[in-house]
Formats: sequence, structure tokens, C-alpha cells
Amino acid sequence: MNETAAGDVVLLFSRDRKRFIFTLQPGAELESHHGIVAHDDLIGQPWGRRVKSHLGSTFVLLRPSTDDLIRHIKRRSQIVYPKDAGYILLKLGIRPGCRVVEAGTGSGGMTLALAQAVMPTGRVYSYDNRPEMQAVAQRNLARVGLEPYVEFKLRDVGEGLDERDADALFYDLPAPWHYLEQAAAALSDGGFWGCILPTTNQVSELLYGLGPSPFTMVEVEELILRPYKVVPARLRPQDRIVGHTGFLVFARKLAEEPPDSSPVS
Repeated sequence: MNETAAGDVVLLFSRDRKRFIFTLQPGAELESHHGIVAHDDLIGQPWGRRVKSHLGSTFVLLRPSTDDLIRHIKRRSQIVYPKDAGYILLKLGIRPGCRVVEAGTGSGGMTLALAQAVMPTGRVYSYDNRPEMQAVAQRNLARVGLEPYVEFKLRDVGEGLDERDADALFYDLPAPWHYLEQAAAALSDGGFWGCILPTTNQVSELLYGLGPSPFTMVEVEELILRPYKVVPARLRPQDRIVGHTGFLVFARKLAEEPPDSSPVS
């Protein structure tokens, strides 16, 4: 639809480049340092329309991108940054209809990206052993209408994963090398596996673990994103950037070798 409706998640973009993301509810209001904007004044407006607060400040009414949604979730832990999340989706072959297992729900940033990518017929199975974290994630997914595509499971990965023949699996855990057997059991043959780790010593430990495991095509990568100031007269990089978010490790699951059927000499 080209117009907003009650229940839509919207983004108001202010002249000082601030973003306000919320769900349109009849009778509700957005309060900010730029003034008050009534939700009723936004419902039924075309996307991209300029709107004003009661103080006369101008906003642009837009659909939030996945990047916007991830950056503005309520968080109680570090999240997978959008620059990494998008690349992870590509490397793991995530598409509509996929069945994806995630271990380490956290605040739900990566869960959100996965859910949006697999909808409307796919499913995300997200594990975490911290009830307070999953509660935050559930609220974040419900806020943007994506909770129906996620099944949250409150369990330690060491106890095993319920799924079999999953298309992809992603770990956001401090010691993923302890859970490679569980990952292999949950994945389909040739399935995609990935994880994110903050330090090189963790990556080294994981590589040792992957050596004898049923995984192949191992890759280790890091993404650096450098934003620029959008000022034509003095275009240059931002003064501060996020220098490091995490190391990404990817692999593919091997099928079991058939028993040797050659005659015994």
C-alpha cells in the first residue's frame, strides 16, 4: 500500500537527522524535543510525505528499513550490527521459506533480520538460556510484527537442538566450539553454518574445533564500514566509527561418508 494504516511501523526523520520509530495507534501521540505529532495525523498519509509537529518542526514519514529496526531495538546486550547481519544473510543463503536455527537470541537484532528474510513461509528457531533476554527479544519482534515467524526456546544449546534438516544455523555464543556436534545434528547435509566472535583467540579455538568436525569450506572474515559526513562542501569520513564489531566464521556441513563396501582382502 502507498498509504500508512493503523498498526504500521513507521519512521519519522527529522531535519537534524534524528529517527523516531513507532507503531501507529489511533489516539496516540509521539512526543519529542521537536514537538508533538498525533498518530491520527499520520494514518492515511502517503509514504514520503512531509509532516509537522505542533511546534512546526518538519519530519518525513517513511517505512523503516531493516537497518533502522535493528539499530533502534530495545537492548540488554550487544547486538549483531546491520552491516554484519546483511552479510550473514547472504553467506547463509537465507531466503523466504528457510528453516533457520539461531543460538544466542540476545536482544533479538539478528533474530529480527532472520525473521524478515524467511517470511512469509519460513521459520526461525531461536535458543537462549536467559529468560530475561528472550523476553526483551520477544517484545522487540512483536513491536515490528515479526514474532509469528519465530519460535523462542529457553534452553542451553549443550542440551541439544530439536530441529533436524535445517537450512542454516547461526551461533552468537562465547564458545561455539563446544556445540559443533549439536549444530551438525540440526543441519541438513550441505547446510550453512555461521557464527560471530569478538576476539581472535576465540576464533583460533573455534578453528581447532572445526578441524576434526563434519564441516568444510571454512571462512573467517571481518567487515569494516566507514560512514561519511553528508555535507557537500566538506565531504569526509565521520570523526568516529565503529572500528570492530566481530569476526565472522562460516562453514558447510558434510554428509556422512557411506560405509566402505569394498571386499575385505
